[in-house]
Amino acid sequence: MDQPQHDYLVISRGQWDERASREDVQRAIDQFYVWYEGHLASGRMKPGSRLAAAGKVVAHQLVTDGPFAETKEIVGGYWFIVASSLEEAAELASHNPCLAFGLTLEVRELDPERARAVDVTNETPPEWRRG
Repeated sequence: MDQPQHDYLVISRGQWDERASREDVQRAIDQFYVWYEGHLASGRMKPGSRLAAAGKVVAHQLVTDGPFAETKEIVGGYWFIVASSLEEAAELASHNPCLAFGLTLEVRELDPERARAVDVTNETPPEWRRG
């Protein structure tokens, strides 16, 4: 019996390795698009996008221009993997040709539930978790 499929968000972070040549990086980018488009066609991935450099950070009574995080944490883009487990999604992501040149990927399952303050989530302050 087939396992149920879930959507996993893949966040591409980092910057190209400064020791890599532009030609090597371009080759990895070209290989990425072949890999990515093949998985889009097979239904193993869903489209995402690169992120433009311009943006705003919005918080309570605050709107600022970037930078958005430390340089090593720059988010360059995102897409989605369709898999039956986090391990399967991470395995597929591990074949991204751009990983060889400094980028890292964060793979996270999407949570379809509505947020509730009583649930322990990524946003829950540590002091709330103790009670």
